[in-house]
Amino acid sequence: MLNKIILIGRLTRDPELRYTTNGVAVARLTIAVDRPQFNREREKETDFIDIVVWQKLAETCANNLGKGRLIAVDGRLQIRSYDDSQGIRRKAAEVVADSIRFLDWPKDRDNQGGGQFNSGSGSGSGFGSEISFNGDDIPF
Repeated sequence: MLNKIILIGRLTRDPELRYTTNGVAVARLTIAVDRPQFNREREKETDFIDIVVWQKLAETCANNLGKGRLIAVDGRLQIRSYDDSQGIRRKAAEVVADSIRFLDWPKDRDNQGGGQFNSGSGSGSGFGSEISFNGDDIPF
């Protein structure tokens, strides 16, 4: 059996970071993902998909992401049931993220993590930040 989802979309709002009673970080995100086909009016349709992120990755997302940022999510689909405020049984579908890649730079690089390209692996290295060379060193 396989339960794997890969999505690329833009955040519809800033991540919401909370902590469980045991102190485990959990963040909720919603991304907008365009459907590949057009509707009858020749317009693109968009799905709004809820994402749940846990632990250090949740804190990283909350500290470095904001509305409009482009991300790639790798995770699994989770369907859960709950009772709403009127006692009616409801179901919610959400993606539990295993990793998240930041696919664009913040609009204001100085105020949002210095333009770092972070992923779920926690590497925290900026894209191309470790490349240092003098123009005379290029062999072509």
